[in-house]
Amino acid sequence: MEGRLKSLLKPTTHENPYIDTPKSPLQPPTYGNLITVLSIDGGGIRGIIPGTILSFLESELQKLDGEEARISDYFDIIAGTSTGGLVTAMLTVPNEKNRPLFAAKDIKDFYLEHCPKIFPQVSNPLPHVSKIIKVFSGPKYDGKYLHNIIKEKLGDKRLHETLTNVAIPTFDIKKLQPTIFSTYEVNNKPSLDALLSDICIATSAAPTYLPAHYFETKNLEGEVREFDLIDGGVAANNPTMVAIGEITKQTMKRNPGYFAIKELDYGRLLVISLGTGTSKAEYKYKADEVAKWGLLSWLTSGGSTPLIDVFSQASADMVDYHLSVIFQALHSEKHYLRIQDDSLSGTVSSVDIATTTNLEDLVKVGEGLLKKPVSRVNLETGTGEPAEQETNEEALRRLAKLLSHEKQLRDIRSPAGKVASSK
Repeated sequence: MEGRLKSLLKPTTHENPYIDTPKSPLQPPTYGNLITVLSIDGGGIRGIIPGTILSFLESELQKLDGEEARISDYFDIIAGTSTGGLVTAMLTVPNEKNRPLFAAKDIKDFYLEHCPKIFPQVSNPLPHVSKIIKVFSGPKYDGKYLHNIIKEKLGDKRLHETLTNVAIPTFDIKKLQPTIFSTYEVNNKPSLDALLSDICIATSAAPTYLPAHYFETKNLEGEVREFDLIDGGVAANNPTMVAIGEITKQTMKRNPGYFAIKELDYGRLLVISLGTGTSKAEYKYKADEVAKWGLLSWLTSGGSTPLIDVFSQASADMVDYHLSVIFQALHSEKHYLRIQDDSLSGTVSSVDIATTTNLEDLVKVGEGLLKKPVSRVNLETGTGEPAEQETNEEALRRLAKLLSHEKQLRDIRSPAGKVASSK
């Protein structure tokens, strides 16, 4: 019981360095009305799209609660897969003052600066031939720069040190099963307390693009656990259900921070799920053409990797569909916001064309997505459609107010929150 309490109340055990502000770390859900979830899809360089959206959300929270407000102050759990896992770590890893090392606005600059070196663009007079050769000789990129920059930025910080709960999916290629690095599980499974850098490298190891990642951890008894991991996107490219699953387990275990919640009530959830864009509008794969494909075509056709496209998008859409059904059935649509652009085409739909021009175009995609109307899944057709007059920007502004109110409510009801607020 003591271990689980420490895990759940983790954000309240950190001394708040900004004692001159009315802020305090987020208190447990049992003191509030909502359970707050942020989820970030995988998608390579397209992670700059949710990064742009998060920058807007954080700016709205700062208007309400002061310039020191950060995304991690408002969510009970943040889940991220692949590039979304890296964004999750950036938002939650602590600096020397025990505040987030990165503000949301820093994500865009990180991608603009480092993606061209992570995915170097090599000119070749015979690009198609070169790509085919690379498919059979190893991953498209060696990952060395990515590994080095992640280790440099995240340092020696481990999973248990994040400033709010996180869940980062990976896939164990040796065991052929998902491995979820969840802060909720660290006390019960100390072997999961890996370096955040190793976790981020692993969840980003997209097959054919980047090499698989091997590392080891030790528990308190010195027992070694081995991890043979690849991109979590093969199992959960949209990790929203992963996050909800972790929360559900806490209610089942009667976690102290959830003791007022006898069973998970989806009506209490406030979920923001951020996609990285797709190119569905192009309808680039047709049955009569695909019927003739062999392995090589499944790996190299259409300027991308169709096999990975299919698996990642199918899992992401099924999660969105499932949640749309639940939230619509509960008449709680306003508490579930999925922001996704299905109309990407050409270069911006790529996960690795990291030219300066394309990265800047992706920033514009994110900015344009804020102005688009909120979209919801049509339960008859399974496709996303404009749901109402509210734009994504307006919806985020509305949810920022809910997040701020929820945080203040927990501070009022929680003994720890009252102490922190009185300092």
